[in-house]
Amino acid sequence: MSESKSERLLSLDVFRGITIAGMILVNNPGTWSDVYPALRHAEWNGCTPTDLIFPFFLFIVGVAITFSLTKRKERGDDQKALIAQIFRRSLILFGLGLIMAGFPYFNLSTIRIPGVLQRIGVVYFITSIIFLKSSFKWQVYLSALFLLVYWALIALVPVPGVGFANLEPTTNLAAWLDNLLLSGHMWTVTKVWDPEGILSTIPAVSTALLGVLTGHLLKSSKDQTTKTVWMFFNGSVLMFAGYVWDMWFPMNKSLWTSSYVIYTAGLALIFLAFCYWLIDVQGYKKWALPFHVYGMNAITVFFLSGIIAKLTFIIKVTDSLGKEVSLKAYLFQNLFLSWLEPINASLVFAIVYILIWLGLMWILYAKKIFIKV
Repeated sequence: MSESKSERLLSLDVFRGITIAGMILVNNPGTWSDVYPALRHAEWNGCTPTDLIFPFFLFIVGVAITFSLTKRKERGDDQKALIAQIFRRSLILFGLGLIMAGFPYFNLSTIRIPGVLQRIGVVYFITSIIFLKSSFKWQVYLSALFLLVYWALIALVPVPGVGFANLEPTTNLAAWLDNLLLSGHMWTVTKVWDPEGILSTIPAVSTALLGVLTGHLLKSSKDQTTKTVWMFFNGSVLMFAGYVWDMWFPMNKSLWTSSYVIYTAGLALIFLAFCYWLIDVQGYKKWALPFHVYGMNAITVFFLSGIIAKLTFIIKVTDSLGKEVSLKAYLFQNLFLSWLEPINASLVFAIVYILIWLGLMWILYAKKIFIKV
């Protein structure tokens, strides 16, 4: 998932860092009862700024695949060894996701099998194989085919036990399949469906493939201005197409609907174009250093920040009233809620958490320690 050192795009690393910082921000409010609407996922249909973060990361994975595998594909590196390496990386990502889900008790009878890192691992594997085994033209065809097939499955296929196709949270085809194959191992908030479930992985691959296609553009012989213009144009077309398709197949992160895929990929393209023009073309780099720090150890900081966040819930301390509370609640109450309005205290807590991890990652960055999966 990492580009070769000589071909790294600083803007892509920065985009990755911004995305990971956004993940940590939305995952770690001081309290879930007081969160600004923009920092919450849409309840069902719709797309908030928070709903952009995960597809942005998968899009980045696709771009990085093109940069990391193109030369090896062109020079005819041993395919079996390359696929074995891709599979190993995918397994590590999936395993890290299971560790995050199970930590610290690892109750295998109820451990959540799907998840963010698990989806990244699966999508990375499938997308990498498609990249290695197909031409640019077929990558375009497959990215569209997966979106159309998924639309047909969700919108047209009757759900067993329900009798008709639908997009409701607990009775859609994706939820039915998750219940059939993952019962007892889904997201604890819902229990009967999973936002990173099995069927919705199909369009998630298209998110990464759209990143792959963008990688082809960035690696082409076109001049930098032309590349930038094409990214802005393609991003605008995808956004418009997603907005139109939303009228028949609503944008929905939990279902990862096809309209959601092309709308968010369009926004990702525009955001990457902006970063590319500003950083790689115009040379304005200083502002981006904190995000570069995050982007160079993205999976590491996501994994560790998630583990530590869990520990702050589990560790108990006694507050000033003699009541036993979690360490997180104690810190939030005494360091933030004591002088800020609840909703602002919740936001500032998350920002401070980001800054703490930025400091820790900066130590690794300064020592040139980049932990790659």
